[in-house]
Amino acid sequence: MKSGLTLLQAVLAVVAGGTALFGLIGAAISADAELLLTLAFGFGALTLSRFVWRPISFWLDGVAAGLIALTLVLALPRGAVMPGHYWFGMVSAWAFAWLFVDQLSAAIRKGTVPRQAMGLLIPAVFGVALLVMWEIVTRGANVPPVLLPAPSAIGAQLANSAPILWADFVQTFIKSVIPGYIIGCLAGLVVAIAVDRSPFLKAGLLPIGNFMSALPIIGIAPIMVMWFGFDWQSKAAVVVAMTFFPMLVNTVAGLNAASSIERDLMRTYAANYWQTLLKLRLPAAGPFIFNALKINSTLALIGAIVAEFFGTPVVGMGFRISTGVGRLAIDLVWAEIAVAAVAGSAFYGVIALIERGVTFWHPSVRGGRT
Repeated sequence: MKSGLTLLQAVLAVVAGGTALFGLIGAAISADAELLLTLAFGFGALTLSRFVWRPISFWLDGVAAGLIALTLVLALPRGAVMPGHYWFGMVSAWAFAWLFVDQLSAAIRKGTVPRQAMGLLIPAVFGVALLVMWEIVTRGANVPPVLLPAPSAIGAQLANSAPILWADFVQTFIKSVIPGYIIGCLAGLVVAIAVDRSPFLKAGLLPIGNFMSALPIIGIAPIMVMWFGFDWQSKAAVVVAMTFFPMLVNTVAGLNAASSIERDLMRTYAANYWQTLLKLRLPAAGPFIFNALKINSTLALIGAIVAEFFGTPVVGMGFRISTGVGRLAIDLVWAEIAVAAVAGSAFYGVIALIERGVTFWHPSVRGGRT
């Protein structure tokens, strides 16, 4: 193919350039067309020349996606449905972003661009594209804020309510999630070692652990609030209950991951149980343990927020979400959700980075590289 594109990329290039061309025609017909948006449409339409002249750099596709998206968001009318040719711009920006990401991914696989520097650009572009689409649809279709506020409104609420959001973050994440997570994971690890040591405990505790893992948090949270009170202690107890059994089950499975040949080798070295545990079985169980840690990082935050629905001081993410819905302060609710999402993602990311440093030898971390 003269453009140097795959079939999928060629289809995306046609859609992106074609909708930009239709947007340019619509802007030319419109009496109140935005100049910058019209120029962005023209730039996007010019990319169709790749099919008749010569291939163009995929970076230009990224520039086209950014220009059309930015000028479209800036030109969106307030309080009115946007003109029809703006929708062509939305489709064009999305197609250009998809085309750019697909070509960048192919370039990374070929080694023509550095993996470390550009690998993070793909999820960043995808996330920004989703936010832009959200902004365009909610504002362009004049969606009522009580149903779905635009990201710009959520961002404004984040800035205006920063002290409230920080107090909620401290109450929920620092006071409830972190202590409950540490206690639950450490207790699950210690009990897993005891279970591995005792066949009686393995036969008795593991079925109970699987049963407890299936209990709904909605049933556990009110009981913990009755037992430990309305402050952060009851939320931390819910987090302990939610993180204990995933760690227990995963660690027990990981301790059995070492092969019989490796265990026989340790016995030939006259290693006792604890030496074998520390030098062979726990390192072999590392991927299983970190898998439980990553799972628990999300379960802990969910558990603490849901537990706050059943009684809490007048602070906390769950409390703010519950009262915000009741007062139809949906932008504040989404701001709390954004804070929770960022905190949970950062928590997960820190654990994943630690995992890469500790279990660097495992194929799941090496990714098949030698």
